[in-house]
Amino acid sequence: MADYKDTLNLPTTEFPMKANLSQREPGYLQRWEDEKIYQQIRQQRHGKAKFILHDGPPYANGEIHIGHAVNKTLKDIVVKAKTLEGYDAPFVPGWDCHGLPIELNVEKKYGKAGEKLNPKEFRHQCCEYAKTQINVQREAFKRLGVLGDWENPYLTMDFVYESNIVRALAKIMTNGHLQQGFKPVHWCVDCRSALAEAEVEYADKTSPGIDIRFRVINPEKFPGHGTLSMPVWTTTPWTLPANEAVAINPEFNYALVQLENERLLLAEKLVAESLQRYNIAPEQSEILAVYTQRDLKNLRLQHPFYDKIVPLVFGEHVTLDAGTGAVHTAPAHGQEDFSIGQQYRLPVTNPVDEKGCFKPDVELFAGEFVFKANAHIIAVLREKNNLLSEHAIQHSYPNCWRHKTPLIFRATPQWFISMDQKHLRKTALREILKVIWLPDWGQARITGMIEGRPDWCISRQRTWCMPMALIVDKNTKQLHPQMPELMQQIADKIATHGIDAWYELNLTELLGAEADKYEKIVDTLDVWFDSGVSHFAVLDQNKALARPADLYLEGSDQHRGWFQSSLLTSVAMHGKAPYKTVLTHGFTVDEKGRKMSKSLGNVVAPDKVINTLGADILRLWVAATDYRDEIAVSDEILQRTAEAYRRIRNTARFLLANLHDFDPEANLLATNQLLSLDRWIIQQASQLQADIREAYEEYQFHVIYQKLQHFCIVELGGFYLDVIKDRQYTMQKNSHGRRSAQTAIYHVLQAIVRWIAPILSFTAEEIWQYMPVEKNKLASVFLTEWYVFPELVSDQFAWEDIMTWRTEVNKQLELKRNEGLIGSALEASVEITCKEPLYSYFTKMGDELRFALITSQATVKKGPKAIIVSPVNAPKCARCWHRREDVGSHQDHPDICARCVENLPDGAGETRLYV
Repeated sequence: MADYKDTLNLPTTEFPMKANLSQREPGYLQRWEDEKIYQQIRQQRHGKAKFILHDGPPYANGEIHIGHAVNKTLKDIVVKAKTLEGYDAPFVPGWDCHGLPIELNVEKKYGKAGEKLNPKEFRHQCCEYAKTQINVQREAFKRLGVLGDWENPYLTMDFVYESNIVRALAKIMTNGHLQQGFKPVHWCVDCRSALAEAEVEYADKTSPGIDIRFRVINPEKFPGHGTLSMPVWTTTPWTLPANEAVAINPEFNYALVQLENERLLLAEKLVAESLQRYNIAPEQSEILAVYTQRDLKNLRLQHPFYDKIVPLVFGEHVTLDAGTGAVHTAPAHGQEDFSIGQQYRLPVTNPVDEKGCFKPDVELFAGEFVFKANAHIIAVLREKNNLLSEHAIQHSYPNCWRHKTPLIFRATPQWFISMDQKHLRKTALREILKVIWLPDWGQARITGMIEGRPDWCISRQRTWCMPMALIVDKNTKQLHPQMPELMQQIADKIATHGIDAWYELNLTELLGAEADKYEKIVDTLDVWFDSGVSHFAVLDQNKALARPADLYLEGSDQHRGWFQSSLLTSVAMHGKAPYKTVLTHGFTVDEKGRKMSKSLGNVVAPDKVINTLGADILRLWVAATDYRDEIAVSDEILQRTAEAYRRIRNTARFLLANLHDFDPEANLLATNQLLSLDRWIIQQASQLQADIREAYEEYQFHVIYQKLQHFCIVELGGFYLDVIKDRQYTMQKNSHGRRSAQTAIYHVLQAIVRWIAPILSFTAEEIWQYMPVEKNKLASVFLTEWYVFPELVSDQFAWEDIMTWRTEVNKQLELKRNEGLIGSALEASVEITCKEPLYSYFTKMGDELRFALITSQATVKKGPKAIIVSPVNAPKCARCWHRREDVGSHQDHPDICARCVENLPDGAGETRLYV
């Protein structure tokens, strides 16, 4: 038997079947760096319409976690897709560099500032530590395949950035939003600093819930007998030393309840609940009268353990959710208490120091830590016979998000950005409506936060933070009258020498002879202000960028963080939002929906995934997930992703293997010369590209994943590529039918490599290097734009219907195979009975129908739907493996069919029209 293998056009490619991503990807990273691909993209896109995705800066501390990987991958997908759309889409990464976590790490080595190191040396070590962390994270982000200006990132500790923080504060001050005040703020006793709203998280805490007697002065004015008290319920006994009033709601009625030996004034609707808490049966009490606000407005009460009389005040913040309808009011320890205190001009007495201990002059409790003092305070109340009840209560309580320890509300002199004095809240709410929020619930979320937030406390008491760079009168504590102008001079010095310039500044340099009247404040800025003004410090200053940004993309927690601080500073400076669209992603959880936790052992480390499966698997997992909800990840999920990746890779490899001898310059056919099936697959790819571009535009990356998988498995792998194998392999090398298929494959592959480039960046670049060489081929797939398909007029052949019928035929073939009647499909003959218009299509195809069904024989009849499969008894062609009666019809080639004789290099060649 002759060997006809050399007469076949078998596929071949050096594109590896096994990806070996973890070993191969670093080579492409090096190539991108050596060839300066990012810089080439910038040069190529210069002058095009811009798309600006502004990178929210991660904190420069610790190795990246899976959330970092999700965030940077999503951003990279967006930027690369926009580049393919033809935009100039630069990506300038950034880092948030000041703040407590870095300070704490330096303290572990050197102690607090002023111990082993003076403050300047301490700041220097903080800066050096931040640099090491930035380098660690930068390499990790680059390893993910993220293209960007990695050599020129923005850092909030860069001197010029620091100077622009000062300039931003000056602008906000000039616009009238800065305010100095003595107000209660969230205070962390471990940080020894005020915290912003974004630095506060909530956790369950067990506190003592107590009811306290505030005895009424002049009880004889009320009916009944015995002492008269207004009970107050609280879960913070430690705030009682700062009590200045008791508040009730002016809309509630209050009942005078007679007990055996005393009287109580309780909210009428809470009488039964309160008495039950005091273990008093209903029959042991009697309501003597019910009073309104007018009856009680001049009531005075005795403090429960100090020789002090406090007023009764009225506030709508008092509710009937729990307690007695009367609220203990300490203006130094609560926002609502402070507000009501301002209304009634109550003293703001803060008895607690920065360590959370009562100050030395606090009667009874001096030096005690506030939470530990609760027990002592309750003991004093019991001793004074002013404790009505005590029980433990579990409730949600604010905690420091870094130390995970309970916070206190503590009034201190601080600097605030006022939400209302120059209509910042109102303007911000107006700007929110102009922004596109994705998902759309983001609008309601940030609206609620802005509506309800107090003034923004921007001052802190730390070492490694931006100084506020403010100068105040030593006596009045008022700002210098030329403060905005002076801040510009200070900013100039910081731009050259960094924040040390402020600390080393002698005021005489700025103020001359009047310097003795003034002093520099020692407060530092909230780090959220640092990153929040990046719209000014980065977008406005970098000529490659622009404000407002087209997109901010961060985790959903940033509604209370960077999205909000950016919005408020931008509105305070310019009256406008800094972004056009805000997109949020969810947090990573394991396959059971649990948060990542070392104790649960469910943490997935990006570097581990990259070193075993490769960065492209991680990127594909990110794209495949609907990231707007929680994002599930586990080893099993990643393995499934790897399997999906292999399908895409194998498809690309098959396409490349069938283009090994294809020269686009010489072999590319015009679309009107293509076979019907080839025109159809190009049309399918063109329609799919429109869907994929739309999905990229709408940031629906999981839709791209789904559609790409479907195309590879169904239209390509399940039908087209399977069908054209015979034509590709058995027809003459330069035959019209083979070059038609290669032309279609070429167009499809040109599209696919671009579709996957934003997601499977390394694999796309690898495919690109193996693509047919042609004139003006670009060095990287990332220098291209979406593929422009050739125009084609479809012949409207019903290939989708034929695909459906082929699926039905395959089912019947499988049944016959299971019965042992046939082996492969090429051992079968198929008779199809169908109605119009399919009958006409099948008839038109003639003998080519068998190639569409991949059987040795196929006939068609008109009538009700039926499929009959029977074995073919004809001999098997040694070249194409079809069973044909004409095998051996040519005396020189007794082992092959007549069609194969035609397809030999010296043959007349076969003609195909459809398949």
